[in-house]
Amino acid sequence: MRKSNVPQRGVSRRDVLRGGAAALAASYGLRPDWAVAAVPLEFDGKSFQLAAPEPNPKKGGVLKYGITSRLPHFDFHQSGTINSLGSQGCMYDNLIRRDPRDSGKTIIPDLAHSWKISADGSTYTFFLREGVQFHDGAELTADDIKATFDRIAKPPQGIAIPRSVLFAAVESITARDKHTVEFKLSAPRPPEFIMSAIASGWNGIVRKKTLEDNNYNLRRVADIPGTGPFKSKRRIENELWAMERNPNYWNKGLPYLDGIEFYHGLPFSPELGSGVLSGRTDYARIVDPITANKAKQTPGMSSLNFYQSVIQGVWPNARRKPFDDPRVRRAVHLVFDRPVLVDVVKDVAPMMVGGFLYPFSDFATPIDELRKKLGYQDDPEAAIKEAQALMKAAGYADGIKDVDFMIRDLPSFKLWAQAIQAMLQQTLKIETKLRSVVESVWFDDTANGNYGFAIGAVVSTLLDPSDYFNAWYKKGGPQNYAGWDNAKFNALLPKIDGEVDPKKRLGFIREAEAIMEEDPPVFPICWEKINDVWYNYVKGHNPKDYFGIYDVVRFDTFWLDK
Repeated sequence: MRKSNVPQRGVSRRDVLRGGAAALAASYGLRPDWAVAAVPLEFDGKSFQLAAPEPNPKKGGVLKYGITSRLPHFDFHQSGTINSLGSQGCMYDNLIRRDPRDSGKTIIPDLAHSWKISADGSTYTFFLREGVQFHDGAELTADDIKATFDRIAKPPQGIAIPRSVLFAAVESITARDKHTVEFKLSAPRPPEFIMSAIASGWNGIVRKKTLEDNNYNLRRVADIPGTGPFKSKRRIENELWAMERNPNYWNKGLPYLDGIEFYHGLPFSPELGSGVLSGRTDYARIVDPITANKAKQTPGMSSLNFYQSVIQGVWPNARRKPFDDPRVRRAVHLVFDRPVLVDVVKDVAPMMVGGFLYPFSDFATPIDELRKKLGYQDDPEAAIKEAQALMKAAGYADGIKDVDFMIRDLPSFKLWAQAIQAMLQQTLKIETKLRSVVESVWFDDTANGNYGFAIGAVVSTLLDPSDYFNAWYKKGGPQNYAGWDNAKFNALLPKIDGEVDPKKRLGFIREAEAIMEEDPPVFPICWEKINDVWYNYVKGHNPKDYFGIYDVVRFDTFWLDK
């Protein structure tokens, strides 16, 4: 049995390769540098305390943070966009968390100081800290943990939570006593998978009473009480969300900052870049490449480019004609000239060509192999020829008129939409009407099927296909915006979720990928890379190797060396 008294921090690549994470990487296709370190089955963390990753942290000061945070609503559990968690995440704690000091590779205590996983992997028991208070003064109990995860794992009618698919194997959650909570599984899963799912920053703990008082829907509750290091101070809609230090935070010594001011902007927009370059903000996330390059050349500033677990794509409305026909959807998929589309936004947003699986994980078809497939080639002639034949066979040789093309209000999406509009007209005689909407409308209209095409982004929690296949592509999945329903694909999912042999599992994943190529649930454009820019006096962060950037960042270890 794996047992530990002290969590590892700052795990080196060499250590990861030698340890259990290497086995996980081999079994589940993850590259070791992305894998979560092996999780001990028993862990006593009563004496564990998180601190800054750098020596001599200073107390005080307000961090001014430029971020894409125009929220569609306030219920971050229900959110499918990083815009929600980006500013809200610092108000909440998790049951357990990913260590911010090693970019989330190690699972460490949070509201639970210790845990025990049964030898057969069917029972996960967590032991809670005593005396933890919500921002409204109420005491945290196991009932709050149970209520939070019950809603996440099995959402009530009318509540859609993207992360629910991660907990498909969770049979029951029980508050054994005031400070002990137990998860029972109906089917085995690797401890690293389950613990990573629980540790996601998206699973912040809220009060049972808060859920009950609001009929389990928190979309319109602007100040949801949490236990986190910061609490809400004031908001200016679409401009600013100011946080202040929680004076009663249970992790003594944290946070170091007196507060945070989140300045809202659109991702990759000039306003984010000008804000940080002019000194209006100290740190900016998801800035444009031009700003990132300027920061690299500016003394006292730093910039870093890294992957983000976000697909950029166009969802067809597969619920109604003509896009209920797989031939039509494949035709559209084939005429997307992806190298051109990546080039179109190169000065706005750094992107990379990819298909239906994360291109930077070992699950994905290697990029060189992907670029040999129709729809991904540098020369689109063969793809266009097949697409036109498919349209003729489907009865649309003369094209399609008046397709409602809904666009999230972002610079990159607008550029892509115009380019795609031209591609579809020139190759397939598909005429589209562009409709730009704010984020909240985009999510409402996709959920209700009020669109023909919908261009947007979807974030995933884990790199494992068991996460995003079930969320994005499964019949009834919470982020299956297309309303796609493929019986062969749905039948493969239990095999992908439960297979422990790595070669067999990868074979099932390849089968699923082949199905999606022939019957596309989405037209992937590319996969997101992002730039962070900051002044070097901002300390206590480790912005590298993130694949889920807001799963890790709670700002409790940030400090200012001014």
